[in-house]
Amino acid sequence: RNLGTARRCGMGWYRQTGALVKHRALRGRIAYLHDRDGERGREWFSISVQHDGTRTLRAQCEMDDEDLLRDVTYTVDGSWRPLDAFVRLTRAQRFVGSAWFRFDDQGAECESWTASEGRLSQRVALSQRPRVFAPHPLVGDGWQAAAYDFSAGPGRQRLWPCTNSSPRHDGGSGPAIGVVQKDLEYVGDETLTVAAGTFRVRHMRIHHLMPWMAAWTPLEFWVTPEDCMLVRMRWDTLSSTYDLVELEGVPR
Repeated sequence: RNLGTARRCGMGWYRQTGALVKHRALRGRIAYLHDRDGERGREWFSISVQHDGTRTLRAQCEMDDEDLLRDVTYTVDGSWRPLDAFVRLTRAQRFVGSAWFRFDDQGAECESWTASEGRLSQRVALSQRPRVFAPHPLVGDGWQAAAYDFSAGPGRQRLWPCTNSSPRHDGGSGPAIGVVQKDLEYVGDETLTVAAGTFRVRHMRIHHLMPWMAAWTPLEFWVTPEDCMLVRMRWDTLSSTYDLVELEGVPR
């Protein structure tokens, strides 16, 4: 058969210069559900996982109440360490900013153009490659679970350094490099049913430690054990739950 066009169980096959290149693929949609107003946004995503564990997220995030549209591409290596990313923002059909990010063992760099500040070049020196990067798609927030040392069992661990593309809870500024500190908590394993199906999940919490985040409640989320695929998130600060409602492929 023609392996160049075959598709099966979320796996893609591609024939390139005589070699067979494989990757796993996941695609889906997350609904942003406010306690009072119902669906106020949504996120479409696709994830490709290569044979060495390198994975790339592509996400389109829509927030109706803030008229915000975010497009993101973000890649991590086989150890879930940030490699590079691109973020573009528009609000009310107007350009806010776009940026390219790159990470290495000495820190992070960014080249951006924003409507408010024009051209910005950043290089932030750090003692090590950032533990996580948060470009603000919720699927990417779920990936932060991979920074936890699960051999220690349930508990709370400090993450430093952590980076993001915006300090706002909606990720609607910049984009530019921000550096923060947070605690990651592993509550335990559960089984969770959402519109996309029933999943075995790890229950996690992010505790925000920066002074200007003092009013933020912990961010509670549930991910699959191996792929850290977000199944649900709950944030009381925004009175909102975020559920996986569509899925193509089988997360591990």
